[in-house]
Amino acid sequence: MRSLDILALGLVAVVNPALGQQSPYVEYQGRPIKALSAELVVAYLVGDGMGFALAAELNGYPGPRHVLQLADSLSLDATQHAEVAAIFDRMRAHAQVLGAAVVAQEQTLDSLFADGRITAERLKSLLADIATLQGQLRAAHLAAHLTLLDVLSEHQIQEYQRLRGYAAQGHQHNRRGQP
Repeated sequence: MRSLDILALGLVAVVNPALGQQSPYVEYQGRPIKALSAELVVAYLVGDGMGFALAAELNGYPGPRHVLQLADSLSLDATQHAEVAAIFDRMRAHAQVLGAAVVAQEQTLDSLFADGRITAERLKSLLADIATLQGQLRAAHLAAHLTLLDVLSEHQIQEYQRLRGYAAQGHQHNRRGQP
């Protein structure tokens, strides 16, 4: 850093001593659930992926939503299309139930803190519940990716990766739990 830059930073600190003291979370005070943005609440409630399946997606396991979006380019036949749609619908319905439960638990956590009724025991219990629900939610999304291996051909999986812009990594997928 140049000495002129250091001098400018020093002057700002002297002129405005409060600079840097305001919390970056000030704008969150008006949220109904302080820890969740409105967008995140909606994502939980509609069953969006929210990155829960990145371990699968980025390692060559296609996701049902994107397979449906790319159905024509992947040359899905009618049976495949129906199977992928069913996998997506089951996953999404399960994710919506779990997402609603996460939002409800986060609301409870927020309310207990807001009302000053939180205890160490209740905190521990709520956080365990939220972690379990988030783990189940992630599992629902990852399982849907895994299930698609029984529906798509290896060529379709490779084409999916190409269409999604992923580098070809030559994955040999473990179909039906075979080592």
